[in-house]
Amino acid sequence: MSEWGIALIAAGSAIACSIKTGWFAWKAGHRQAAAAEAAGHAQANALITTVQATLDEQRRARAAEWRRQVYLELLDAAQCCQVEATTEAGSRLLRAESMVELVGPAPIASAADAYIQLVLVQNPSDQEKDDAEWARRAYIEAVHQALNET
Repeated sequence: MSEWGIALIAAGSAIACSIKTGWFAWKAGHRQAAAAEAAGHAQANALITTVQATLDEQRRARAAEWRRQVYLELLDAAQCCQVEATTEAGSRLLRAESMVELVGPAPIASAADAYIQLVLVQNPSDQEKDDAEWARRAYIEAVHQALNET
């Protein structure tokens, strides 16, 4: 074989090997890109899940705090009504009861209603005062139970 033939064969082999190596490198690059894309999607999904869980927990905490404030307002309004039985105090108590009924749950609303009925008694006897205190404690117990469940 002549030197030109050997050179052509060597050049052809080099070109064929370069094409083959380039093709394998291209395939590996695409696999790496696909893997990086999948990892990026997984990381983004994990971040979104974490952010959503944080927002849900904050929403639950705000709702629980708002419920505590509503429950406390009923206790405060009842105390004011027992100390000073005015129309304004009675209206405040009934407004607080309405808020408790809206916030719920039903056991708390029932306990609040029972308590309020005893608070609104005009010139209560000693037994009615004791009953009101028991109803207040039952209301507080229902509130504790409901808040501990959330």
